[in-house]
Amino acid sequence: MRIGIDFDNTIACYDGVFHRAAVERGLVPETLACDKTSIRNYLRGIGREDDWTELQGYIYGLRMDLVSPYPGAIDFMRAACAAGHDVFIVSHKSRHPYIGERHDLHKAAQGFLAAHGVFDADRVGLARGQCYFELTLPEKLERIAAQSCDMFIDDLPEFLAEPAFPATTQAILFDPENHYPDERRFPRLASWSEISGHILGSAA
Repeated sequence: MRIGIDFDNTIACYDGVFHRAAVERGLVPETLACDKTSIRNYLRGIGREDDWTELQGYIYGLRMDLVSPYPGAIDFMRAACAAGHDVFIVSHKSRHPYIGERHDLHKAAQGFLAAHGVFDADRVGLARGQCYFELTLPEKLERIAAQSCDMFIDDLPEFLAEPAFPATTQAILFDPENHYPDERRFPRLASWSEISGHILGSAA
């Protein structure tokens, strides 16, 4: 099989990261709820939309050290590759933040993957050429089609439902926080263990 995987919020888990970085930068009170939406709404509510945008670039560019892979994500890729499947990471990500320092967000994401052994032959063994960070959503869709992915795993149902999503690719929704309980268009799986069972037939 040829398996495509999204990066942000599918492999990379940002739980608590925005809160920690925002507190470090003095943007929000420590007592504010830790989820990303609460951080965003707080900053927007006090008229600091630009600070919210800059915070995202800061995290995606400089503070990927705060981010962890979702439990089981690296194990799944390792097991899939060991079983002879082709794995591709395909993400839609701007090259630089819209506001603030011009960190290379693609390089930071590649660094995150390298730090977690994705390119290490003794761990996962993906080639860097199997990871694509596309600048636009249409380019992400085109890449999935160009790689002839048999299935693609993403956290956004609206992306999987795009009219240009390849008809020959099975869409799989990763929904660890149960945001989309009524979604019936795609297999909806809550963990990488469930994804491994669905695709590989057993937990990684």
